[in-house]
Amino acid sequence: MEYAIKTCNLTRTFGDFTAVDALNLEISPGEICGFLGPNGAGKSTAMRMLCGILEPSSGSGSVLGYDLLRQSEAIKKRIGYMSQKFSLYEDLTVIENIDFYAGVYNISYRQRPARVGEMLELAGLRERKYELVAGLSVGFKQRLALACALISRPDVLFLDEPTSGVSPTSRRAFFDIIHMLAQEGTTVIVSTHFMDEAERCQRIAFMSQGRLLALDSPDRLKEKVINGIMVELELPSPLEWLPRIEAQTGVKEASLHGSVIHVLVADQSALGSLEVLTDREPRRITPSLEDVFINLARREAGTL
Repeated sequence: MEYAIKTCNLTRTFGDFTAVDALNLEISPGEICGFLGPNGAGKSTAMRMLCGILEPSSGSGSVLGYDLLRQSEAIKKRIGYMSQKFSLYEDLTVIENIDFYAGVYNISYRQRPARVGEMLELAGLRERKYELVAGLSVGFKQRLALACALISRPDVLFLDEPTSGVSPTSRRAFFDIIHMLAQEGTTVIVSTHFMDEAERCQRIAFMSQGRLLALDSPDRLKEKVINGIMVELELPSPLEWLPRIEAQTGVKEASLHGSVIHVLVADQSALGSLEVLTDREPRRITPSLEDVFINLARREAGTL
């Protein structure tokens, strides 16, 4: 199978609102693909269509060779899905939740103990298997939700903002599990708004207002999208400096990143005027994925 997921102009509307607009994807088996974008970008709606949960308004697509419109039930049997909202049973123990989902996926009683044990080990929950879910931290709850999504050994795993509200340490541990799954051949689609998580994906689908802005590896996006020289300026009251910097000849865009300003200039000649204006030497930097997204969004809006 050449592609685990393939779509052609996949679209979903709700009345006059277009949530996903002509989405074209080609995702290979065993690939980790990140859906990156702000809230309302269409990431969750796209995932629900690919899971066979939500019917497309137009366009076409396939998951594992099954047609989204005609074979959605076959798709559901071959995938795992973890939603944004924790949806397991808090009045049951960890092992009871996993065992329940094993039953939902029709795993035989003979296979079930070994499969449940495998999921406990994978998620690092063996020592907590008899604890009530209500008493777990958010990070451990997310690990449990992942274990339940994996109990059927799906070929494609959809994770919808799985680490929202989780500590950085738990987020890293979560992505370590994802990488292990991909190495074993599972295709993983993960939506996120964390740039550090996106960096750990093999390819990123940048989405904004329902449209796919770009699809490529993090390194290639930085090379291909940013046309010019990216520099950093550390200034007092940086927000007040933004309009003055943007008005400078040769400045293509400027954006605030914490306490510093990232400035994209057309060429080397613009750096001198920036230094004169700010009395600071611009420091050349490698563009971040946030820089890439800002650039793509401004191009889409026609402001760049």
